[in-house]
Amino acid sequence: MSCVFCRIVAGEIPATFVHQDDDVVAFRDTTPTAPVHVLVVPRRHVANVLDLAHADGDLGLSARLFAAVARVARAEGLDAPDRGFRLITNTGPEGGQSVDHLHLHVIGGRRLTWPAG
Repeated sequence: MSCVFCRIVAGEIPATFVHQDDDVVAFRDTTPTAPVHVLVVPRRHVANVLDLAHADGDLGLSARLFAAVARVARAEGLDAPDRGFRLITNTGPEGGQSVDHLHLHVIGGRRLTWPAG
């Protein structure tokens, strides 16, 4: 298994988990861009958002990923009225995807600027 996120999910590479369920895990990014930077990933290997529909025709995994994002945001205190967060997923090399495993970045804890990149 060469996918770094698959290896993290399998427990072969240590990570600081902030959420785990049967389908989704969330862990702190090792190179955070903000005080809160958590990656939410499916346990099973899905390469990117384009492959999500093929992997999950009934959209159940999509819903579970977004439910995990909401749990992480609440647990990290990003749900207060004066707070917020950015949710990012990159797809493909020109989109900035560096790991070929679908992952959602939950980024917050400071005022974020736009444009993002």
